Amino acid sequence: MSNPQSDAAREILSRLIAACYYQPGPEFAEERVFDAMSEAATAIDPGLGAIAERLGPAFAAVTPDELLLDYTRLFLGPNEILAKPYGSVWLTGEKSLMQNATMAVLELYRDGGFELAEDFRELPDHIAAELEFLYLLIFRENRARDAGDSAALAAIGLLHRRFLAEHLGAWIGRFGAAMQNGAETAFYRLLSELTVAFVNRERATS
Repeated sequence: MSNPQSDAAREILSRLIAACYYQPGPEFAEERVFDAMSEAATAIDPGLGAIAERLGPAFAAVTPDELLLDYTRLFLGPNEILAKPYGSVWLTGEKSLMQNATMAVLELYRDGGFELAEDFRELPDHIAAELEFLYLLIFRENRARDAGDSAALAAIGLLHRRFLAEHLGAWIGRFGAAMQNGAETAFYRLLSELTVAFVNRERATS
């Protein structure tokens, strides 16, 4: 049975985890992002909450330069990218981007009515984009459920399950392991742990 408090929290957590995969800045702490993440994660599952509540202290424990350096090493390079944040890389095993997997996730985005922002400078299968799409799917499921629209709920639920089975849920574990192995800050190790746990929970319960 659906739990309205947990369902709303899933929306919040997916959106805020996605935000953490953009370049880090002081606005995270200033806007109480981590408090909101901890509250949402706890409402979903105590195990998720136990991970999320450590993110804020881990963020505060390092300097902005240390955090930015770790972010750059993990996701940007300039030499070897330690945790490539693109689904196509993990799904195909190829180093080149814009594979068939990227085209497939774009098709799912279209089916779900999801459009990337004009100022989004990354590829469509970037981890942040896929997490934002997951947020949209949860949001739309919740609204359909609230409206008693069983047909819309079934259609969105099918898209949700397909997205997790064929895309985000299929590569998140390997991506998270690469983050764990490559991160020098506790913040990014915890972020990888939270991301994997949340996506796997969504896949198991959707």
